[in-house]
Amino acid sequence: MPLTSTERIDSQRPRILRLYNLYRVILGLGLALLTSNALRDGLLELNSPELYETVSWLYLIINLVIALILHQGHRNLYLFALAALDILLLGILFYAAGGAGSGLGNLLIIPVAVGNTLLHGRIGLLLAALASLLLIYLTFFLSLSHPGIGQNYLQVGVLGCIFFAVALFVQRLSRRLSHSENLAKQQAASLASLERLNQLIIQRMRTGIVVVGTSSQVLQANEAAAQMLGKPIIRGMALDSLAPQLAERLQHWQANPSRRSGSFRNHSGGVEIMANFKPLTGGEDNAVLVFLDDNTQVAQQAQQLKLASLGRLTASIAHEIRNPLGAISHAAQLLHESDQIVEQDQRLTEIIQQHSQRMNRVIETVLELSRRRPSEPQLINLADWVRQCADDFRDAHPGTDQLECQIQKDVIQTRMDPSQLSQVLGNLLDNALRYSGPPGTARTIWLRLYCHPETELPVLEVIDHGPGIAEEHLSHIFEPFYTTERTGTGLGLYISRELCESNQARLEYQRLEPRGSCMRITFAHPKRLV
Repeated sequence: MPLTSTERIDSQRPRILRLYNLYRVILGLGLALLTSNALRDGLLELNSPELYETVSWLYLIINLVIALILHQGHRNLYLFALAALDILLLGILFYAAGGAGSGLGNLLIIPVAVGNTLLHGRIGLLLAALASLLLIYLTFFLSLSHPGIGQNYLQVGVLGCIFFAVALFVQRLSRRLSHSENLAKQQAASLASLERLNQLIIQRMRTGIVVVGTSSQVLQANEAAAQMLGKPIIRGMALDSLAPQLAERLQHWQANPSRRSGSFRNHSGGVEIMANFKPLTGGEDNAVLVFLDDNTQVAQQAQQLKLASLGRLTASIAHEIRNPLGAISHAAQLLHESDQIVEQDQRLTEIIQQHSQRMNRVIETVLELSRRRPSEPQLINLADWVRQCADDFRDAHPGTDQLECQIQKDVIQTRMDPSQLSQVLGNLLDNALRYSGPPGTARTIWLRLYCHPETELPVLEVIDHGPGIAEEHLSHIFEPFYTTERTGTGLGLYISRELCESNQARLEYQRLEPRGSCMRITFAHPKRLV
């Protein structure tokens, strides 16, 4: 809460009092030195040397005591008493020095000014009134006790007017200064509040922000950038050590600002990041502002558009394909059951039926994909879910097929549609079994569930020790209708990745050495809205 003008002056009282006490000690020392005839000769013609000497030393001693012991008093009564005592002692010295002609009356301007700086309103004007009345009374009394001394009532009256003018001027000036200082403080507080608000907005925004200096060092970054890059960001760290691919894209952009860089992943299982660069001008160095966007949202939207187009396409041609296909399959079955067909032709009818069934499976799979309902993510405990899935697998497969589970801890949560997760894991387990060996042989696959040590995201791996996928097929395994199996449709892994991406999870393949395959699902954070 901003301070008022009175509170602002109150906060400055100790400093003003220290300066005032120092001034009074120096003034007292100077007045005490003038008690020497040698120093006073030609400067003052004292009316009462004894009184002047006594009051001068008394003034010096009192000021020293106040400066050393009583400097902590900041109340109005203490300040008024201090100024009034100063006026009284200086007035007595004014009388002892012979009145207005000595010029000591001008010394009362300082206590009046200081008093009105610290005391406002009528109490400050009371000090000016006391100083004016004291000088007038002492001048009158001096004219009665020493008629031979010339009296300047006009000069004393002018001093009184000066006291009031100084009091009014100092009060007005102090109020204006206090108001200006208060306004400056309010503006500074507003700017500080806006800066804190901007920092909070930057830290909470979902777009990652990284400020990189000319020496490729990170000057500033927000929480979203650290989450996307999967590493804690420390001010001053090199961009190469934080994100080598981002540093490479920054160098390419600096060489050609019109070039648009592609997306990248900073670590295995990390989000797909799109980086944009903007130069920052006007600073000490030409820093670069880097915007990091999670490309998952864009990929999801593109995926939805692609599925919608696929749905419209399949809906329009489904009847055109399935009706003739059904007729062909039915005709082949009738030919196969006919007694007049020779054995060689029966083999041909079997081939027709097999390929008709395969085409029908492809159509049904595509229709199922295009008609897929939107995902309904739920908060699930993957540890319990994987155990239940393993039990169902063992019940549905013969004893020669083994499924081993490795679960890091009992509670690993994520948000995903359970039915879609079941479909994904079913496809991956079937693929792992298929590549582990022919049916009837001893086949073993592994499920490994853990939290990534850097990102703390849940990870589920399906591992088999089969021959693995050949190098030339790796870039195509997630493409639709691409398969290395003669009877496969080529849509299993494609659908699995689509279902994962619709739940903001990522499905990746990793080759194991010396042989084997690992299908890794990196799930979204349980607190992230899907």
